[in-house]
Amino acid sequence: MNDYQNRADLGLARDLIALAPTEAKAFLGLKAAAERSDGVIPDKYRELISIAVALTTQCAYCIDAHTKNAVQAGATREEIAETAFIAAALKAGAAVGHGLLALRLFDEASAR
Repeated sequence: MNDYQNRADLGLARDLIALAPTEAKAFLGLKAAAERSDGVIPDKYRELISIAVALTTQCAYCIDAHTKNAVQAGATREEIAETAFIAAALKAGAAVGHGLLALRLFDEASAR
């Protein structure tokens, strides 16, 4: 399934927005607030954060858009690489954290 996520699908964005206008308006408003350029966090860092999140959520469209935005904001190739490893470490850490939850749930289930 090499074409499961396809850039051509972005052409359906207008349809998606038109089919759920209330939800789309709310989503686009949140997106605009998160991506504003007049915040305390500089654009480059906002984009690196966005890339890290996109890598952990595995959204190819977000990785594409935010990587391009990061380049425009002055991010380096090295910063992208470090961002990838930071995201990987946090994703792995989340699995360990959920492992703690699994142990507690096991202990609770076993005590019954």
